[in-house]
Amino acid sequence: MYITLIFAGDTNLQVMKMNRKDILFYALLIAVTTIIKIVCSPNLALSGTTGIMAVALFAGMNNNYKKANSFILPLLTLLITNTILQVLYAFNIFPFSGFYKWQFVEYSLVILLTSLGLLFRKTKTAGVFISAVAGPTVFFFISNFIVWAASSGLTGTTGYTHDFAGLVDCYTRALPFYRNSLISTVVLLPVLIMAYHWIVKGKAGLALAD
Repeated sequence: MYITLIFAGDTNLQVMKMNRKDILFYALLIAVTTIIKIVCSPNLALSGTTGIMAVALFAGMNNNYKKANSFILPLLTLLITNTILQVLYAFNIFPFSGFYKWQFVEYSLVILLTSLGLLFRKTKTAGVFISAVAGPTVFFFISNFIVWAASSGLTGTTGYTHDFAGLVDCYTRALPFYRNSLISTVVLLPVLIMAYHWIVKGKAGLALAD
């Protein structure tokens, strides 16, 4: 059984065929990303633990995806995950909504991480772990700079002063979230790659470069 997806590419319509193995793997990505968010997001000590960074890096690094197509997988995964959380929130099963103001920043950063993954397409196993560290680090610096720049300028928990001290304060408070995102990505990215090789390719492997 094949499912065919047609969408705009660089110049022409491009076709992506997904067989049962592809569908099973994509379902696994969505399930893992959603479960991690449901379990970890409401718990402050686990906040920052994420699966979407690993998914974005994986999609960018995977030579089996055309570069233009690599962005579809993480964006679709994030959209489906947020939709599931929104439904759970509507039924009072989850404490906060899946969609919120400024969410375009999250999607933009996922695009950025996928682009980062593209830079590691030619690397072997070492590149997997380097990208797993680089991804959360880039996300940490950019996302918290945006938080600082968009804050009200108030001190305390409601905002940061718009000076260097306020910026340092913002990054300092975000360190636990960075730690959790770093650990989860370093662990999950190799797991996703091994799962991809096992489910889709039918063989063991820890690198996406040929």
